[in-house]
Amino acid sequence: MLLLGLLLLTLLAGARLLWDKWKFRSLHLPPLVPGFLHLLQPNLPLYLLGLTQKLGPVYRLRLGLRDVVVLNSKRTIEEAMIRKWVDFAGRPQTASYQLVSQHFQDLSLGDYSLLWKAHKKLTRSALLLGLRNSMEPLVEQLTQEFCERMRARAGTPVAIQEEFSFLTCTIICHLTFGDKVKVLLPSLCWCPFLSPSLTLFGPELKGFPLWRGGQEDALVHAVHDCVQDLMKTWEHWSIQILDIIPFLRFFPNPGLWRLKQALENRDHMVEKQLKQHKESMVAGQWRDLTDYMLQRLGKPTAEESHGQLLEGHVHMSVVDLFIGGTETTATTLSWAVAFLLHHPEVQQRLQEELDRELGPEASGSQVPYRDPARLPLLTATIAEVLRLRPAVPLALPHRTTRPSSILGYDIPEGMVVIPNLQGAHLDETVWERPQEFWPDRFLAPGASPRVLAFGCGARVCLGEPLARLELFVVLARLLQAFTLLPPGGTLPSLQPRARCGVNLTMRPFQVQLQPRGAGTLALGQHP
Repeated sequence: MLLLGLLLLTLLAGARLLWDKWKFRSLHLPPLVPGFLHLLQPNLPLYLLGLTQKLGPVYRLRLGLRDVVVLNSKRTIEEAMIRKWVDFAGRPQTASYQLVSQHFQDLSLGDYSLLWKAHKKLTRSALLLGLRNSMEPLVEQLTQEFCERMRARAGTPVAIQEEFSFLTCTIICHLTFGDKVKVLLPSLCWCPFLSPSLTLFGPELKGFPLWRGGQEDALVHAVHDCVQDLMKTWEHWSIQILDIIPFLRFFPNPGLWRLKQALENRDHMVEKQLKQHKESMVAGQWRDLTDYMLQRLGKPTAEESHGQLLEGHVHMSVVDLFIGGTETTATTLSWAVAFLLHHPEVQQRLQEELDRELGPEASGSQVPYRDPARLPLLTATIAEVLRLRPAVPLALPHRTTRPSSILGYDIPEGMVVIPNLQGAHLDETVWERPQEFWPDRFLAPGASPRVLAFGCGARVCLGEPLARLELFVVLARLLQAFTLLPPGGTLPSLQPRARCGVNLTMRPFQVQLQPRGAGTLALGQHP
């Protein structure tokens, strides 16, 4: 199918090029990069940044049949996404987007409209207002429990990416579904060592464990496996090629069948939780994000004059929270650990800062997330990791809702626009020593601009406050409790995988967590 697709792509791309030349003949468009197989380039964000040396920060290229504009600088991204946000707030409506978003009823992939604004407002209020008082204590509690589990494995190599992935998924599960969740998982192994503080709720769970391996919550495993399966199938070339050559979806495609199975599993799980929430919630009270959003349905807003928010929108808000809030944060935490393994001097300074402000050995002092000035180096280190390794380096593609312009170039209505966030973070005209891990660049007031790792404007990531809270608390508690050491002196690679999907993934690595205090190895010394 791939060879057939490439042949058809070559023929159709030539025809489309001639059509576009005639269609846009009167416009002053950005320069066009020759070729149409750019998606095959390894390290695509850096490849796109390299093209700016000849073409400038704004240019066009063809991704298959699609003509797209790429923005490679902070200036151009902010011009489009902030100053002209209405012009660039759309989403391209592709075959894979339609499949995974229930006909575009979700926030991440849905096109811009007044109803989309109402959907965004609902989800944002759930995150920022509905659970404002419970979010920080929950993250603190689950992070402390995570550190205790890691203490039990001290001295042995740990696949930290997997641990972070389960931690972030646990946090999202508790925020979205609450503590008293029900899930039927007959494939799980029985574990007789259940925590006495936990209860199995509902008749479906009788005879099934809440923990697998005596460690992780069963629902977390179910959701985590679902997210992993969905992302893996969606990012496979057999699905992505459908967005480039849509009619290939009519050909036999095992990847498409696997994606539909993953989506069916996802929707069944979410629908089960929505049903349980509707049956048990009390009007005027909310236990979690799902309760809050369900109870806000039926309360019209100004944006809903062109449609009404339905349960399907809540369904997709839940999906977005899990897809956008699990692997992205876990990957950023993993990059932070990898950089600190390479820079033990920064790690030592961070621990000295934490000891000075919070006391040694996780003494119980609250991590001052609302007062980041108390931990300036930690704040700067997080900013530097986000700058060098934004979790979604090319964001999600935008689409112009009406004719516009960037840096004097005409941008027609319906044009796909890709903000190269990683490229903007490596712009030598903005950042001093851009390729270097140097958190101190953020310590001087006004010394460096704000990073764009979460996007900006109307399409900024709604989970940014939660993600920043998790990064701050988890790194603070981890470095307060442990010294991070490379097992056997083997440092992890700081290069992303050559070909990534939406997320900037890294090569698997392990870390040794050495408890701080008596018997701790000196920082930088390897066993």
